[in-house]
Amino acid sequence: MRKRGEHGVILLTAVFFMFFFGVSLNFFRLSQERKYVRTAVDNSFVTIHAGDSSGTIFDRNFVPLTNSKTRITAVAVPSETDLEELKKYAEDKAAIENLYKKGEPFAFECTQKADESPGLTFFEIPERYGENIIAPHIIGYLSDGAGASGLEYAYNDLLRSGNVENSVTYSTDGYGHILIGSGKTVIRSTKQKTGVVTTLDSEIQAICEKAGRSIDKGAIIVSDVKNGEILGMASFPDFNIKNISNDLTDSRSPMINRCLYSYSVGSIFKLVTACEGINEDSSGFMYNCSGDYAVADRNFGCHNREGHGMQNMRQAMTNSCNPYFISLSQCLDIQKYRSLAYSMGFGREIHLCTGITSSAGVLPSIEELLVPAELANFSFGQGKLSATPLQINQMTCAVANGGELIMLRLIKGITVDGETVGNEKSALRSRVMTEETAAELRKMMISVIYDNENSKAVPSCIRAGAKTSTAQTGRFDDNDEELCHGWITGFFPSSSPRYAITVLAEDGGYGNDSAAPVFKKIVDMMME
Repeated sequence: MRKRGEHGVILLTAVFFMFFFGVSLNFFRLSQERKYVRTAVDNSFVTIHAGDSSGTIFDRNFVPLTNSKTRITAVAVPSETDLEELKKYAEDKAAIENLYKKGEPFAFECTQKADESPGLTFFEIPERYGENIIAPHIIGYLSDGAGASGLEYAYNDLLRSGNVENSVTYSTDGYGHILIGSGKTVIRSTKQKTGVVTTLDSEIQAICEKAGRSIDKGAIIVSDVKNGEILGMASFPDFNIKNISNDLTDSRSPMINRCLYSYSVGSIFKLVTACEGINEDSSGFMYNCSGDYAVADRNFGCHNREGHGMQNMRQAMTNSCNPYFISLSQCLDIQKYRSLAYSMGFGREIHLCTGITSSAGVLPSIEELLVPAELANFSFGQGKLSATPLQINQMTCAVANGGELIMLRLIKGITVDGETVGNEKSALRSRVMTEETAAELRKMMISVIYDNENSKAVPSCIRAGAKTSTAQTGRFDDNDEELCHGWITGFFPSSSPRYAITVLAEDGGYGNDSAAPVFKKIVDMMME
């Protein structure tokens, strides 16, 4: 009897545990079903992304410098489309077949658009960079999806914040199946219509880059002398925005923007010396060049060892006679002379936007200019003096437009519709010389290229004015020959200047050989 009782207890206990297990299992099943139902409700929509759009960098005429081309992307629902039909315009036919077999909605690249249907939607997605990218040093490049240099960096928040995805959204049932009958919600981004508007003219920028192909290292700037807007700004060599890995190790340092770097200036600075001479009523100053000029214990030679003979200011500018300008500088008020150079932009940065600011260069102090040899060097643009191509171009604008210095500008403003500009600011102006003085300097620059039978800067179909430089650097090549920077800066048309052009050929040698032909080519191409 006792054993039977024990067996009864064991059996009852087993039944109880089986019942408890069954109840627990059922409760777990119900809780999981509730979980799945809740998930299905929460995920009653499915969204397929076709690609992002970001803001655009425009030229002055709203020609896109980025986002200039588009790619076609489609979103397909396998249950509502035909695979063979999709293959007709898919870029990768093998890939689309694999995606199709999965049975889930997917996006794919297309070669062309076709008729849309409830299960097929097409998008045109802007490509950030096309094949032939101009102005890479101005545009800059991206790193991990963010701007790392140039305007991409300066306007990163504007160009990329609030990016809108191109997408299609469908309703789904509790099992995740697309409910085609409920329709679809399509979002097509217009973000590419917003962005920053530059002063660049894409055609002139392209001309600068084409004309400058003969320059191994250097810079070209073209600006509008009336308002200081930069129309073209090219640095050589350029770099590949889409893949900078090779450019990072190039010994020529293509990643730097040479328009912003300072260099020895040379004879271009004679324009400043002549300007101060005119200001101090020394426009009639004469000097008999014998081929050299002694200052203290140092002898400064003229490039014409036999001398130029008796020279007036215009002749000395045309012949680029160093002794003439050394002699003239000895008669000038040093404080006024240096102050004029400063007012014409030397020794001052030019800020174009965040991250794009030119070097201030070096403008010798009054104390340094009190040293006779330093003043002599200063008079023809050598010694400690250095300046950027931007500063030289800005000075040229002042001469060309009648004596007003206008701060160079690269940015016109912001656009929200790709058609109008907001936040546009007026140019900053200051008078640095009289109209009469500016007119005299222009006459000298015209004489430089038309009274010199060896000039290689003469345009084919319009008159211009310019000044060349061959600036010594104090560095020597493997043949023990000094490396020199070739410069030219000028304007055209000569009668009513509209454009200022500055060309630097770094380590290019004589300005008339390396820079002047590029100047001529730019003018001729712009006139075409």
